[in-house]
Amino acid sequence: MTYEAQKRQQRPGAPSWTAKDRALAAGKVMVAWVALLWLLEVIDTASGHALDTFGIQPREPSELIDVVPASFIHFGFAHVAANSIPLLVLGFIAALSGIRRFLLASALIIVADGLGVWLVAPDHSNTAGASGLIFGLFGFVVLSGFVERRPLGIVVGLLVAAYWGTTFLAGLSPTNDGVSWQGHLIGLIAGVAAAFVLRRRPRPELAQP
Repeated sequence: MTYEAQKRQQRPGAPSWTAKDRALAAGKVMVAWVALLWLLEVIDTASGHALDTFGIQPREPSELIDVVPASFIHFGFAHVAANSIPLLVLGFIAALSGIRRFLLASALIIVADGLGVWLVAPDHSNTAGASGLIFGLFGFVVLSGFVERRPLGIVVGLLVAAYWGTTFLAGLSPTNDGVSWQGHLIGLIAGVAAAFVLRRRPRPELAQP
Protein backbone atom coordinates (compact mmCIF):
# COMPACT_ATOMS: atom_id res chain seq x y z
CA MET A 1 0.00 0.00 0.00
CA THR A 2 1.36 3.44 -0.89
CA TYR A 3 1.75 6.31 1.56
CA GLU A 4 -1.16 8.20 -0.05
CA ALA A 5 -3.45 5.17 0.05
CA GLN A 6 -2.60 4.47 3.67
CA LYS A 7 -3.17 8.12 4.54
CA ARG A 8 -6.63 8.03 2.95
CA GLN A 9 -7.37 4.82 4.84
CA GLN A 10 -6.35 6.51 8.09
CA ARG A 11 -8.62 9.48 7.34
CA PRO A 12 -12.02 8.14 6.31
CA GLY A 13 -13.89 10.51 4.04
CA ALA A 14 -10.75 12.32 2.87
CA PRO A 15 -11.12 13.35 -0.79
CA SER A 16 -9.07 11.50 -3.38
CA TRP A 17 -7.96 13.94 -6.10
CA THR A 18 -7.35 12.55 -9.55
CA ALA A 19 -5.28 14.25 -12.24
CA LYS A 20 -8.54 15.38 -13.84
CA ASP A 21 -9.69 16.90 -10.54
CA ARG A 22 -6.43 18.83 -10.17
CA ALA A 23 -6.57 20.08 -13.75
CA LEU A 24 -10.17 21.21 -13.35
CA ALA A 25 -9.41 23.03 -10.10
CA ALA A 26 -6.32 24.68 -11.60
CA GLY A 27 -8.29 25.77 -14.66
CA LYS A 28 -11.08 27.27 -12.57
CA VAL A 29 -8.64 29.22 -10.42
CA MET A 30 -6.79 30.69 -13.38
CA VAL A 31 -9.89 31.55 -15.42
CA ALA A 32 -11.28 33.34 -12.36
CA TRP A 33 -7.96 35.14 -11.81
CA VAL A 34 -7.71 36.40 -15.39
CA ALA A 35 -11.41 37.32 -15.41
CA LEU A 36 -10.78 39.44 -12.31
CA LEU A 37 -8.00 41.33 -14.11
CA TRP A 38 -10.35 42.12 -17.01
CA LEU A 39 -13.14 43.16 -14.66
CA LEU A 40 -10.79 45.53 -12.84
CA GLU A 41 -9.69 47.05 -16.15
CA VAL A 42 -13.33 47.58 -17.14
CA ILE A 43 -13.90 49.36 -13.82
CA ASP A 44 -10.69 51.35 -14.28
CA THR A 45 -11.72 52.52 -17.74
CA ALA A 46 -15.26 53.36 -16.65
CA SER A 47 -13.92 55.40 -13.74
CA GLY A 48 -11.53 57.45 -15.86
CA HIS A 49 -8.55 55.29 -14.85
CA ALA A 50 -9.01 55.93 -11.15
CA LEU A 51 -7.48 52.54 -10.34
CA ASP A 52 -4.16 53.52 -11.89
CA THR A 53 -3.34 55.18 -8.56
CA PHE A 54 -2.86 51.65 -7.15
CA GLY A 55 0.35 51.35 -9.15
CA ILE A 56 3.62 51.54 -7.23
CA GLN A 57 5.39 54.89 -7.08
CA PRO A 58 8.86 54.12 -5.72
CA ARG A 59 10.21 55.06 -2.30
CA GLU A 60 7.04 56.77 -1.15
CA PRO A 61 6.10 55.28 2.26
CA SER A 62 2.38 55.67 1.53
CA GLU A 63 2.81 53.54 -1.62
CA LEU A 64 3.70 50.41 0.35
CA ILE A 65 -0.01 49.62 0.63
CA ASP A 66 -0.07 49.25 -3.18
CA VAL A 67 2.57 46.49 -3.27
CA VAL A 68 -0.08 43.77 -3.67
CA PRO A 69 -2.89 45.61 -5.55
CA ALA A 70 -0.44 46.76 -8.24
CA SER A 71 -0.22 43.20 -9.59
CA PHE A 72 -3.93 43.27 -10.41
CA ILE A 73 -4.10 46.69 -12.09
CA HIS A 74 -3.24 47.39 -15.74
CA PHE A 75 -2.83 50.46 -17.91
CA GLY A 76 -5.38 49.73 -20.61
CA PHE A 77 -6.93 46.70 -22.29
CA ALA A 78 -3.87 46.09 -24.47
CA HIS A 79 -1.79 45.77 -21.31
CA VAL A 80 -4.09 43.24 -19.64
CA ALA A 81 -4.52 41.33 -22.92
CA ALA A 82 -0.74 40.94 -23.29
CA ASN A 83 -0.54 39.43 -19.80
CA SER A 84 -3.62 37.21 -19.93
CA ILE A 85 -2.38 34.22 -21.95
CA PRO A 86 1.02 33.76 -20.24
CA LEU A 87 -0.60 34.18 -16.82
CA LEU A 88 -3.33 31.70 -17.68
CA VAL A 89 -0.92 29.07 -19.01
CA LEU A 90 1.90 29.41 -16.47
CA GLY A 91 -0.53 29.74 -13.59
CA PHE A 92 -2.39 26.62 -14.73
CA ILE A 93 0.84 24.60 -14.93
CA ALA A 94 1.96 25.83 -11.51
CA ALA A 95 -1.45 25.15 -9.95
CA LEU A 96 -1.42 21.54 -11.15
CA SER A 97 1.05 20.80 -8.37
CA GLY A 98 -1.49 22.01 -5.80
CA ILE A 99 -3.69 25.06 -5.40
CA ARG A 100 -2.34 25.89 -1.96
CA ARG A 101 1.25 25.66 -3.15
CA PHE A 102 0.45 27.80 -6.18
CA LEU A 103 -1.23 30.48 -4.06
CA LEU A 104 1.71 30.54 -1.65
CA ALA A 105 4.17 30.87 -4.54
CA SER A 106 2.08 33.64 -6.10
CA ALA A 107 1.85 35.51 -2.80
CA LEU A 108 5.61 35.27 -2.30
CA ILE A 109 6.28 36.49 -5.84
CA ILE A 110 3.77 39.36 -5.69
CA VAL A 111 5.04 40.69 -2.34
CA ALA A 112 8.74 40.31 -3.19
CA ASP A 113 8.26 41.85 -6.64
CA GLY A 114 6.19 44.74 -5.31
CA LEU A 115 8.71 45.56 -2.59
CA GLY A 116 11.57 45.30 -5.05
CA VAL A 117 9.85 47.65 -7.51
CA TRP A 118 9.18 50.08 -4.66
CA LEU A 119 12.89 50.06 -3.83
CA VAL A 120 14.55 50.22 -7.25
CA ALA A 121 12.09 51.56 -9.85
CA PRO A 122 13.02 54.88 -11.48
CA ASP A 123 11.86 58.09 -9.84
CA HIS A 124 8.47 59.47 -10.90
CA SER A 125 7.41 56.10 -12.36
CA ASN A 126 4.15 54.26 -11.73
CA THR A 127 4.41 50.46 -12.03
CA ALA A 128 1.49 48.08 -12.25
CA GLY A 129 0.51 44.86 -13.99
CA ALA A 130 0.77 41.10 -13.65
CA SER A 131 4.03 40.79 -15.57
CA GLY A 132 6.16 40.55 -12.43
CA LEU A 133 4.03 37.62 -11.28
CA ILE A 134 4.24 36.07 -14.76
CA PHE A 135 8.03 36.22 -14.77
CA GLY A 136 7.99 34.72 -11.28
CA LEU A 137 5.74 31.85 -12.35
CA PHE A 138 8.02 31.25 -15.33
CA GLY A 139 11.00 30.83 -13.00
CA PHE A 140 8.91 28.72 -10.62
CA VAL A 141 7.67 26.34 -13.33
CA VAL A 142 11.04 25.98 -15.06
CA LEU A 143 12.99 25.31 -11.85
CA SER A 144 10.57 23.25 -9.76
CA GLY A 145 11.16 19.98 -11.59
CA PHE A 146 14.94 20.31 -11.29
CA VAL A 147 14.78 21.31 -7.62
CA GLU A 148 12.51 18.38 -6.77
CA ARG A 149 14.22 15.94 -9.16
CA ARG A 150 10.91 14.99 -10.76
CA PRO A 151 11.34 13.78 -14.39
CA LEU A 152 7.93 15.04 -15.54
CA GLY A 153 8.54 18.42 -13.91
CA ILE A 154 11.92 18.67 -15.63
CA VAL A 155 10.36 17.92 -19.03
CA VAL A 156 7.62 20.51 -18.46
CA GLY A 157 10.18 23.08 -17.36
CA LEU A 158 12.32 22.48 -20.44
CA LEU A 159 9.31 22.78 -22.74
CA VAL A 160 8.23 26.05 -21.11
CA ALA A 161 11.78 27.41 -21.32
CA ALA A 162 12.08 26.39 -24.98
CA TYR A 163 8.75 27.98 -25.93
CA TRP A 164 8.93 31.22 -23.94
CA GLY A 165 12.60 31.57 -23.01
CA THR A 166 13.52 34.09 -25.71
CA THR A 167 10.47 36.24 -24.98
CA PHE A 168 11.21 36.33 -21.28
CA LEU A 169 14.87 37.15 -21.83
CA ALA A 170 13.82 40.08 -24.02
CA GLY A 171 11.60 41.30 -21.19
CA LEU A 172 14.68 41.68 -18.99
CA SER A 173 16.35 44.16 -21.33
CA PRO A 174 16.82 47.67 -19.84
CA THR A 175 16.39 49.11 -23.36
CA ASN A 176 12.64 48.40 -23.43
CA ASP A 177 10.92 51.76 -23.07
CA GLY A 178 7.83 51.83 -20.90
CA VAL A 179 8.50 48.36 -19.52
CA SER A 180 9.52 47.66 -15.93
CA TRP A 181 12.47 45.37 -16.57
CA GLN A 182 13.31 45.76 -12.88
CA GLY A 183 9.93 44.28 -11.95
CA HIS A 184 10.44 41.46 -14.43
CA LEU A 185 13.87 40.61 -13.03
CA ILE A 186 12.77 40.77 -9.40
CA GLY A 187 9.72 38.64 -10.18
CA LEU A 188 11.89 36.04 -11.90
CA ILE A 189 14.26 35.89 -8.93
CA ALA A 190 11.31 35.59 -6.55
CA GLY A 191 9.90 32.72 -8.62
CA VAL A 192 13.20 30.85 -8.52
CA ALA A 193 13.34 31.38 -4.74
CA ALA A 194 9.76 30.09 -4.41
CA ALA A 195 10.73 26.90 -6.26
CA PHE A 196 13.29 26.19 -3.54
CA VAL A 197 11.25 27.39 -0.56
CA LEU A 198 8.11 25.47 -1.59
CA ARG A 199 9.76 22.38 -3.04
CA ARG A 200 7.91 19.14 -2.44
CA ARG A 201 9.93 16.38 -0.83
CA PRO A 202 9.27 12.79 -1.91
CA ARG A 203 7.17 10.80 0.52
CA PRO A 204 8.43 7.34 1.44
CA GLU A 205 6.45 4.27 0.48
CA LEU A 206 5.04 2.56 3.55
CA ALA A 207 4.51 -1.16 3.58
CA GLN A 208 1.12 -2.51 4.57
CA PRO A 209 1.32 -4.02 8.04
